Amino acid sequence: MRSNRRPLTSDSPATVRNLGILAHVDAGKTTVTERILFATGAIHKRGEVHDGTTVTDFDAQERDRGITIFAAAVSCSWGGHRINLIDTPGHVDFADEVERSLRVLDGAVAVFDAVAGVEPQSESVWRQADRHGVPRIAFVNKLDRAGADLDSAVASLRERLGVVPLVVQLPIGREDGFTGVVDLLQMRALHWHADGHVPGRAGTDGTYESGPVPEELREEAQRRRRLLEETVAALHADALEEFCTASALSGPTLARALRELTLAGDGLVVLCGSAYRNRGIEPLLDAVLAYLPSPADMPPVRGTAGAGGGPDEERSPDPAGPFAALAFKVTATPTGRLTYVRVYSGTLCKGQSVLDAATGRTERIGRILRVQADRHEEREEAVAGDIVAVIGLKAARAGTTLSAPGAPLVLEPPSVAEPVVSVAVEAGRTGDTGRLAAALAHLVEEDPSLRVRLDPESGQTVLSGMGELHLEVAVEKVRRGHGLEVVVGRPQVSYRETVVRGVTSFVYRHVKQDGGAGQFAHVVIDVEPLNEAAGFVFGSTVVGGRVPQEYARAVEAGCRDALAEGPLGGYPVTGLRVTLTDGATHSKDSSELAFRAAGRFALREALAASTMELLEPVVEVTVTVPEDGVGAVLGDLAARRGRISGSTSGSGTALVTAVVPLAELFGYATRLRGRTRGRGTFTTRPAALAPVPPSVAAAVLAR
Repeated sequence: MRSNRRPLTSDSPATVRNLGILAHVDAGKTTVTERILFATGAIHKRGEVHDGTTVTDFDAQERDRGITIFAAAVSCSWGGHRINLIDTPGHVDFADEVERSLRVLDGAVAVFDAVAGVEPQSESVWRQADRHGVPRIAFVNKLDRAGADLDSAVASLRERLGVVPLVVQLPIGREDGFTGVVDLLQMRALHWHADGHVPGRAGTDGTYESGPVPEELREEAQRRRRLLEETVAALHADALEEFCTASALSGPTLARALRELTLAGDGLVVLCGSAYRNRGIEPLLDAVLAYLPSPADMPPVRGTAGAGGGPDEERSPDPAGPFAALAFKVTATPTGRLTYVRVYSGTLCKGQSVLDAATGRTERIGRILRVQADRHEEREEAVAGDIVAVIGLKAARAGTTLSAPGAPLVLEPPSVAEPVVSVAVEAGRTGDTGRLAAALAHLVEEDPSLRVRLDPESGQTVLSGMGELHLEVAVEKVRRGHGLEVVVGRPQVSYRETVVRGVTSFVYRHVKQDGGAGQFAHVVIDVEPLNEAAGFVFGSTVVGGRVPQEYARAVEAGCRDALAEGPLGGYPVTGLRVTLTDGATHSKDSSELAFRAAGRFALREALAASTMELLEPVVEVTVTVPEDGVGAVLGDLAARRGRISGSTSGSGTALVTAVVPLAELFGYATRLRGRTRGRGTFTTRPAALAPVPPSVAAAVLAR
């Protein structure tokens, strides 16, 4: 079979695919990305994760740790199409990198381990993609491993993700004997040589050979093709009509139905292979072009015409339209400050001025780069549908909308998760305090999920993030990138406070008179718990104009101010509803400022009068351990206040799941290795906020 490495005919939106690679850590995302680059001719030597030679894991920490930490963008061409690809992290601590990437992607390939199936973090990133409505196809990887089973992996997709799998390939051979796949649409067998290339065809542009389905697999292939047709017919109206008429589906009808089901999210096309052995990559690329959308297939992007909440506007992916783009990542490199942007409409040219409508600031684009991880190719322009990096922007951050000065637009930015773990940091040398502050400011600029604050009681600088590893990586980045010695304190979790029993008809009168115009605001509020553990809801039932609408909004703003510190230990407050039920104004002294202050002080005092409870983040832990070590692991999890939710075993290995307070997991990796002689591993994913037991809460509040 000839390679599909055809040169690009154009970069029109219809010939572009903006694609993400999503998976649990160690499912093979980075290897899949590396093989895609090799198959498309973007690189000429295959790198390996274990050697630290892959294109996308170019950061020194990624190579040292053997995992993807930072989302990396690369670009390649296949079948006359441009594929902009983002290799995303698979570790739970870096889920915010995935969130920012999904915000600008049109489609994704979800990679699953053929042995483990759906793993905790693959389920988490799947739910993230669900929230963004990103169409996906699945690639079941590592079919050459011992214990690999496509059918078991597909069953886990159905059970844990709630999807309808549409399996379009049948493996040829099992485990070490896996040599190729049967394409169930074309009913042809695709064979790869041991090194991923066709025997006797070195030096050609062919990468696999196509032939008849082997006799021993013909009956099974026909059975699976029939099952695929029946499943598609049950989901797609046109396919059902043809199936009822002809008792079968033609190839074009089946392909069209698979694409439409993928775009609608009603079915999941499943392919398989072994990226490490270089088997299955070319059909995967063909599936990307066949089933995943181009920017031209996506609905127009919606935003507001300015920061003041102007009318909604739509921008279609038209290179001739007014320019609009979203910045989703900022990095500092030796060549300058890189801002990664997704162009949604119009054309961006080198030297062009762009507007940040949210701030009103105009900046000039110095250079436009097509990014290949840590290497760059300069471009004169970028058009609608492109993902590029630009140099020259000084104020843009992740989430900033860039638009033409004459056609301002503000798009919804990516959401940023609240940090759950904090550490105190200080410079190892007294004279480096200022340099450390500047380095931390750069960190927060590059990674919005990191927060830096000064503790008012201790005077320490506190760095907060999404987990221990997240903070370790951030601190190491400061040490390596800025040559600083950094002293790090013990990790602390981010507690929250919530209302257990609120108060009703709480009255607060704000009166201030110190010469000139005074301040007057009278409010009456009810405070009650929400059904959800997190969140804040404000409402007003005031009638008769006793509190004008603009003052009610000021009361809400004041209440939000008061949520920053609760009465128990000064932790942020969440999980409550506040209702403004009555109030009064003064003809001269009332103002939005006065009512904001009244809202802040009223809620602060109302919370002090309410029954409050301390909350802590809990996580779902999945521990993989030899069967002879299960007892020790269960006992240790129980000692950490863990609640066991499941346990399965097979082939000498046990899988234990539990819900454990995050505060109890610090140092767990070392403890687990010790109890299992280095054979145990674990993964986590955020679960929720849960009440802290009274005895533990007393100890926390006494600190």
